[in-house]
Amino acid sequence: MKIKVCGMREAQNIEDVMALDIDMIGFIFYPKSSRYVSEISSHAGIIPDMASIDIKRHKAENAARKIKKVGVFVDDMPQNIVTRVYNYKLDYIQLHGSESVTYIDNLRRTLVPDIAPDIKIIKAISIREADDVKRWRSYEGHIDMLLFDTKCDTAGGSGKKFEWELLKQYDGNIPFILSGGISPDDAEEVRAFRHPQCIGIDINSCFETGPALKDIPLLRTFITAVRA
Repeated sequence: MKIKVCGMREAQNIEDVMALDIDMIGFIFYPKSSRYVSEISSHAGIIPDMASIDIKRHKAENAARKIKKVGVFVDDMPQNIVTRVYNYKLDYIQLHGSESVTYIDNLRRTLVPDIAPDIKIIKAISIREADDVKRWRSYEGHIDMLLFDTKCDTAGGSGKKFEWELLKQYDGNIPFILSGGISPDDAEEVRAFRHPQCIGIDINSCFETGPALKDIPLLRTFITAVRA
């Protein structure tokens, strides 16, 4: 099972999280989010420095399992996404808005093969009821992965869960990540969840001491329990 820790921003916290047994780390490039990563100097110790942390400090231990970097965007201008993919060497783009398949196809053509030949695209689908699950069909053949999250007024990060039973309605072949309010108390429920296309989980706000600051001991305990 892949574990994605999203909503990262502070350099030391990033480094501490990367030392855990995780697979993906997410950065939110949405200005309305309290976890927004702004465009600032690389000397400020925020996300641009994360590239040097990844390559230099953790090179040895990450040789066998490179932690993938995910940029989260909400109905952003394509040129902004391209800039961040290039500057921060992102492995995945997670689209959390109402992006159309035309938008997605054009974005991929801009990036592949010259800028980011191996870039993968995740489309988030917000879930409240069974009919919401069916929205995946319009993205078939255009994305690499789905992320099922809780439908809310904000673009994710609500700390609320949806009924995972609704995902029985999903009969597609696109792999997905389970998200939406997964908390430290949910390790057993996560381990018990079964779906042939579920490849991992996304955790964020329920493991924070403040916006974009993850509780490392809490994460470590949860990850150990999930992987047990």
